[in-house]
Amino acid sequence: MDLTIKHTTEYTYDQPVSYALQRLHLRPIDNRMQRVKTWEVSVEGGTVELTYDDHHGNRTDLVLVDRGTTVLSVTARGEVETADTAGVLGPVYGVAPLWHFRHQTPMTEPDERIRMLARDIEGDHSVAALHALSAEILSAVPYKAGITYSDTTAAQALEGAAGVCQDHAHIMLSAARLNGLPARYVSGYLKLNESEDQTASHAWAEVHLPDLGWVGFDVSNRISPDDRYVRLAVGLDARDCAPVRGIRRGAGVESLVVSVQVQQ
Repeated sequence: MDLTIKHTTEYTYDQPVSYALQRLHLRPIDNRMQRVKTWEVSVEGGTVELTYDDHHGNRTDLVLVDRGTTVLSVTARGEVETADTAGVLGPVYGVAPLWHFRHQTPMTEPDERIRMLARDIEGDHSVAALHALSAEILSAVPYKAGITYSDTTAAQALEGAAGVCQDHAHIMLSAARLNGLPARYVSGYLKLNESEDQTASHAWAEVHLPDLGWVGFDVSNRISPDDRYVRLAVGLDARDCAPVRGIRRGAGVESLVVSVQVQQ
């Protein structure tokens, strides 16, 4: 499937910026699930100072925001050819070793509720068992926007019994790692059947299984990623591979508007 994507992120500041630096993970790379046909990232109100591959293999841009600006706009757009591999990326490895992905982070640190969920796959690390775990997570944390935030942890989302794709992925990572399985967060895009316009990118989890390598699980949609998905970046949690994340120095309030269009 050929997917055309446009992703715009716009920051507006109520006072001129004295210093700000943004890290972008907005460049998909080729793998067995996708082939990037065209892609570009444009910036208004800032300058791309450096482009590099980070320790997770993500193509990364560092943007220095123009001093004195009040608007920063970042647009990523292009066309990606995708394939349905039933969520199996396979034994694809970068600089980070597999044991790195067994580490919990503050976003995935388990509590007793997550430990109870994790017990369901003790001794059974099959794809079927992980899909069953995924279904249990969604049952315990139904999808509901506006309840959790970017800094909500897996334990907090489970306690609040509501969340979005980021929360579902974090809980899945936490439970998989409790069972000794390498697991990582994936940011990307999903073509929705009912709409081309979205207000955010998507996220899911990948778990490494000995016989298959990396396998994706989209808890929010009860499936493994198919040809409607495009992978952007991976990491230990959402903070590692957020499409846009940065720091700013100085007073003032910033507002953020995100627009995502994914169409065939």
